Amino acid sequence: MNLLISTLVIMLTVAISNIIARYVKGIASTYINLLLGIIIAIVPWTNQLVLAFDNDVFMIMILAPLLFFEGQTTPLLMVGKKLQRILGVAVVLAIVSAALATVFTSQLLMITLPIMLTIVAIATPTDATAFDAVVEGRKISQAIRNILKMESLFNDATGIILLQAGILWLTTGRLSFWQNTVDLFKSAVGGVALGAALAFLLMTLRQYFVRSTYNVISSQTLFYLLTPFCVYFVAEEVGVSGIIAVVTAGLVHNSEANRSRFSSPRQMHLGLQLSNFGTEILNGAVFVILGISLARIFHSQTPILFNSAKWLVVGVAVYGCLLVCRYGYARLFIGDHQHQTAILFALGGVHGTVTLAMTFSIANQVDSQLFNFVMMVETVVIILSMLVPTILFKWLLPIDGDAAIRAAQLAKMRNEMVAVGIESLESLTLSPTVKSSVLYDLHDQIQQNTLKSFFKQWHGFTANKTVITNLQSVEQRRALMQAFDAERDYLYGLAKNHLVSSDYVYEIYSEILLAESLVLDPRNQMI
Repeated sequence: MNLLISTLVIMLTVAISNIIARYVKGIASTYINLLLGIIIAIVPWTNQLVLAFDNDVFMIMILAPLLFFEGQTTPLLMVGKKLQRILGVAVVLAIVSAALATVFTSQLLMITLPIMLTIVAIATPTDATAFDAVVEGRKISQAIRNILKMESLFNDATGIILLQAGILWLTTGRLSFWQNTVDLFKSAVGGVALGAALAFLLMTLRQYFVRSTYNVISSQTLFYLLTPFCVYFVAEEVGVSGIIAVVTAGLVHNSEANRSRFSSPRQMHLGLQLSNFGTEILNGAVFVILGISLARIFHSQTPILFNSAKWLVVGVAVYGCLLVCRYGYARLFIGDHQHQTAILFALGGVHGTVTLAMTFSIANQVDSQLFNFVMMVETVVIILSMLVPTILFKWLLPIDGDAAIRAAQLAKMRNEMVAVGIESLESLTLSPTVKSSVLYDLHDQIQQNTLKSFFKQWHGFTANKTVITNLQSVEQRRALMQAFDAERDYLYGLAKNHLVSSDYVYEIYSEILLAESLVLDPRNQMI
């Protein structure tokens, strides 16, 4: 019951914060999520409704499906072409930067190497979602976006192995380079192999049923939604990287979707909608949880905050060292080796809830005093990694004005399109009741109907005052079909004559098809 209430509070916070973000211009929605998470933790009544952060629950219930959905949006072919670069940023960069930062900060701050390796290893994984938050509203090269996304998808396993090495060194007093290398290879390669094998098996079963008369969409969709949880759980039980496994499973599903989308269109459309919905909600939940956790950390660690500033110095030093390492790597190996590209790549190494989850994972492996210190240091790293690029990108990156231009162009096209659709009805002889209903539906496409008119229509249907006969229902359906045909012809003309971007046409065209499916599809028909 406590877990259910906690989940409900977090989900409601995500829903409310995403709505608030629409009213607050110039601030990324993820920062609104973060702020509301902090408020939830500050208010005693709401704070007690949310359970303490559990890294195991977070990894399997939030991170596993999120990485699965993100992997699914990434073409497997692109991963194959960029494999060398991915291994470079996810393995080589992670290990080299961790080693350099450990040695430098240990010598500078007089902290033992095992402790510093533990701290730096936790700060190694990057977060693509957090990066999207700090760069929102700004234009940045797609190539930089892609490499940062690939890095964040695959470098978690490297960070976990480095953390295991640091904990082993801390508890036993020895560091086995060979054993750690073997563990990393086993974890990463094993995760890829297991994730691919399980995904291929599930894909084969799904495709068999899709291409038979025994297909059940509800069961298929349920299997699809359970895939990341099952893959992650099996991988962790076997002893390989669950994170790498679910990412790989997502990549396999991308290829499957591209070659089977017309076998069962309803199933495919439902799966895509659930994937998009899940990604948006889970992204919001990540930052709400991060806000709650950060507020609780600062509240619980008040004595450390004021007794010493060592945690702050170490956090700044670790973030600074990793930043320099990322800049140097980018100058040597990424893109055109330009100064600007290197700075963007370095600042793009944003840390988030994976770092937080790894921090909590060592709670039972080190003494409480060290754990509290590490937790404060990692909190500083997370905050700096988000705050610094958010500020600097305002000078380094131009404002992305395409969104406003796109919205204005789409609104203009919709208005003209609906006008064409309404005009096409003039050739039809419609009863007053049917014509009124059809015009209301067409005006709904451009949100011209007021709340008052909606309630008038709603009351008419509820009170049985405007219910149409079966014959009028057929008349209404044919009128809408003719209007939709006219609207599509209008859009086709725009695309054929290259008057607007094809992307704009596709977006609105797909909306018409979805609207028409509600009229024609016997399973979804609303008339």
